[in-house]
Amino acid sequence: MYLHQLFVLGLLQVLGAHATQFLDRNLAYRSPFAEHPQLSHNTQEIQNRYLTHARRQVTDASFKDDHYPTFYGGEFGNSPFIWSGGINFTHSVASGDPLDTSVLLWTRAVPISPAGTSELPDQSVPICVSYKLFTSANLSGRPIDSGTAFTSYDVDFTVKLEATSLKPDTKYFFQFSDCTNPSLVSPIGTTRTLASPNTPARSVNKGKPLSIAVFSCSQFQAGWFNAYGFAAHNTTADIFVHLGDYIYESLGNGARIGRQVLGRELATIRDYRQRLNQYRTDTSLRALIRCRYLFELRDDHEVADNSWKAGTADSNDTAAGCAFSPSGACFTDRKLAAVRAYHEWMPIRQVDLRDKLRIWRNFQIGKLLDLTMLDTRQYERDITDVYYNTVVNTIAAFNNRSLLGATQEKWLYDTLSKSKARNAVWRIIGQQIIFTQLQLRESFNLDAWDGYRANRARVLDHLYKNKISNTVILAGDSHANWVSDLAHPNDTSYNPATGAGAIGVEFAGTAVTSGSSFGSGILPADADKMSRELVGVNADLQWSEGSFRGFFLLSIDADTLNATYYGMRNISFANLEGFPTAHFVVKNGENKLSRPVAGGTVGAGVLKSSL
Repeated sequence: MYLHQLFVLGLLQVLGAHATQFLDRNLAYRSPFAEHPQLSHNTQEIQNRYLTHARRQVTDASFKDDHYPTFYGGEFGNSPFIWSGGINFTHSVASGDPLDTSVLLWTRAVPISPAGTSELPDQSVPICVSYKLFTSANLSGRPIDSGTAFTSYDVDFTVKLEATSLKPDTKYFFQFSDCTNPSLVSPIGTTRTLASPNTPARSVNKGKPLSIAVFSCSQFQAGWFNAYGFAAHNTTADIFVHLGDYIYESLGNGARIGRQVLGRELATIRDYRQRLNQYRTDTSLRALIRCRYLFELRDDHEVADNSWKAGTADSNDTAAGCAFSPSGACFTDRKLAAVRAYHEWMPIRQVDLRDKLRIWRNFQIGKLLDLTMLDTRQYERDITDVYYNTVVNTIAAFNNRSLLGATQEKWLYDTLSKSKARNAVWRIIGQQIIFTQLQLRESFNLDAWDGYRANRARVLDHLYKNKISNTVILAGDSHANWVSDLAHPNDTSYNPATGAGAIGVEFAGTAVTSGSSFGSGILPADADKMSRELVGVNADLQWSEGSFRGFFLLSIDADTLNATYYGMRNISFANLEGFPTAHFVVKNGENKLSRPVAGGTVGAGVLKSSL
């Protein structure tokens, strides 16, 4: 099952000369705990043990997890060889978090069992994977970049590499292969780099509008991920942005539509890996990640429902212990496992090696826009509504409550100001939850920005006081569609009819599959009754739609931002049947939705102007 001895001797000489390069090239080993040696994979130690035939160390995690005995470190065991029995690229390929000269590439390379047996491959043997990146779709000519890396059981056989020295604003094609048998290859992936920060706005994307497809809330058991497939096959989106709830920790029953989830409520590293594994079996999701690059955010369900900096709805760290949790695990343990699995499976950069939780980051896409990605869930959010306590009702307006945490909040203001100073046309803020005030019968969603009103006011104050124009906030999480002008709630200087007095726009999208907040499975006519009340009561809200699952697409140039919403006709089986539900326009410098909003007519939902 192993390489020829001469090849192995040669490989060992290379390993000895170049230390841990084949391990360190795979970012899954180093992320997200690179500066925390007690938590991270020490690749030098792994390398030393690998070369000296050391035995595999087994260290239990703080909670039972038979799948992952080396939670605090791992090694390749006592074999000096790399696997040559064949590998399977089980979950296609993906790419993400591009810069102007580099991009992250991802795959998963699992060893194949010996022919004719059900015997598991030797888990102590590392897998060697190579990649090549080209400018031609048929992978002809010399590769622009190439490299080799190891993966192993320690990181769930995931491979996350950075392709470097690339040209800005350029499309690329890439493929992984087995080092020991180059005929074993992955599917071909498509990716691209961003325009350099100083590229004139009208030259970004070779002068064509830049299009961004925006998704959130994809619950496996609730339906098929048809929105991903529709966007991949039926739009020309350049970028895919996922605002969170990429997976759900809960179970539920999807058996009636062939979507029964595996395992249990997520608690251990094995649980989170198994769920990510199962989600990536969806054909539409695999098509999406293979043909476009992604910008990802974590919402609450990547860990657990309504999570905040010190707990979640059903598991908190307490002096009495955590046995009461349905998962049987404490919040800290769950979060540690979830974050590690997320970084293994997602082509996302680690922004700060000292800060394992940080995912807030900014991408300068020429002078056209800044794409600013926030963490309004996991980082430093103060306590949220966790169902069984009502304290948030009494503290939602407190000045010292923060959704972002002091460090991230200051970073956001600095980023917005720097974006204006560098003369970027648009500021697109990707974040997880509804920013605009939404009231229905005196009730507010305290798990959204309505539960952190002073923090919202500070964001709006920064935009108004510094005259920062062309800000567009993106939101998910609510499982319904909302489009609003941005203004201080109940501010009489804002005119809902004309949009005068607004400082920006919010586009909030429905779920890929998760049930509507208006009522799971609600029909359009019934949803529209609720939407009429919502757009009537909330001054900033200009459109509401709560029945269809789907996504929205932004098309951006130096003059105009267009937003088109799409609804899927049926998510109970795999299909590509969708239709546009509404279209909105924002013009450079106007800081509001263009009137008449949506051209005065929509394919679904209710416009304020129609009341």
